[in-house]
Amino acid sequence: MKEKFELEFPIHASPKLLHQYLSTPSGLSEWYADDVNSRGELYTFIWDDSEEQAKLLSKKAVDKVRFQWLEDEGEDYYFEIRIQVDEITKDVSLMVTDFSDEDDMDENKMLWENQIGELKKVLGSV
Repeated sequence: MKEKFELEFPIHASPKLLHQYLSTPSGLSEWYADDVNSRGELYTFIWDDSEEQAKLLSKKAVDKVRFQWLEDEGEDYYFEIRIQVDEITKDVSLMVTDFSDEDDMDENKMLWENQIGELKKVLGSV
């Protein structure tokens, strides 16, 4: 049984620019994986010697992107990256929702922190 977790990352970039990095194979391959290919809703994420496939469940304009790993098909597990803009301050944050086994929770959170750190470097928003 996997548990849901959410992380928030303040980020200095426009939502429109961020969306390109979250929803396109070329954008995702800049920070999330070594390479990303897509055929319709099916995305293939490639790292060193491994390859994982995920289905794009939803992509809302500039708001969020949600994927589900094929191995989780039929389950209610997914990972989602949502762009959140504070209405008053206009501060932009990335909200990450993912699921993890309890034993791997800290490791998975650290993985997201590293990945978002990469995205910030690419964006020059470190």
